[in-house]
Amino acid sequence: MSTGFVHSIQTMGTLDGPGVRFVVFVQGCNLRCHCCHNPDTWELNVGQKYDAKEIAEKVLRYREYFGKDGGITVSGGEPLLQAEFVYELFSLCHENGINTCLDTSGCILNDGIKKLLSVTDRVLLDIKYTNDADYKRYVGCSLDAPMKFLKYLDSVEISVTLRQVIIPTINDTKENIIALKQVFGSFECVDKIELLPFKKICQVKYDQLGIEFPFSHIPQATNEKIKELENLL
Repeated sequence: MSTGFVHSIQTMGTLDGPGVRFVVFVQGCNLRCHCCHNPDTWELNVGQKYDAKEIAEKVLRYREYFGKDGGITVSGGEPLLQAEFVYELFSLCHENGINTCLDTSGCILNDGIKKLLSVTDRVLLDIKYTNDADYKRYVGCSLDAPMKFLKYLDSVEISVTLRQVIIPTINDTKENIIALKQVFGSFECVDKIELLPFKKICQVKYDQLGIEFPFSHIPQATNEKIKELENLL
C-alpha cells in the first residue's frame, strides 16, 4: 500500500467539484505560480504521512453526505506528483461506489498518471493563462503541458471542468476569455468553465514563510468583473 504526504483535509467541501466533497490537499508542487494561494504546500516529502487505506476509511465515514453528485477530490499542491498514492486511494473509493475528482495543473503526463486517470471520474483542470509567454513567465512551464494533458483527457472521455483564476491587469480581458472559450469548444470532454476571482488572503502565508508574494501589487478581482467575463462565455 502506497503512502502519501498530505498537507490537510477538508471533510465537507463545496468548492472543489460537484456536490459535497471530501477534499484531500496533498503536499508538494513542482510549479511556482505567481498567484499561488498555498505556498505552504510547495515543499516535497513533508506533511502528514498516510497510506491510501487510512484516507479511504475516513472518506467512507462521510459517504452519506455526498448524495448523487459528491465524493472525494484530491487537490494540492500537485497530486500528479503522488500519482501512485492517489491511484490506490481512488481505486479504494471506486470499490465503495464513491465518485473521484482530481484537481490539477495538468503539467505532467506519463504512464503512472494515465493509470491514475483510469480511476478518475472528473478532472478540475487549471488553465492558468491562454498564451505560452504568460505560462512560462508566471507558472514555470509551457502551455503545451496542460494542453497535452487535456487532449489525453478528451481521448479517454473523462469529464473536465476548466478553471481559471482571473487576475486583474494580466488575464481579465475579453481576448483571454474568447481564447478560453475556444479551448472549451475544441474538446468534448469539457462540460464546464469556472472563473475564480484572484484574492490576496494568502499574503499572510507568504509573510509567515518569509518569501515574497509575486502578485502582492495586483488588485483583487471584483465580483462585477467576474460576472462581466462570465457573460462572455
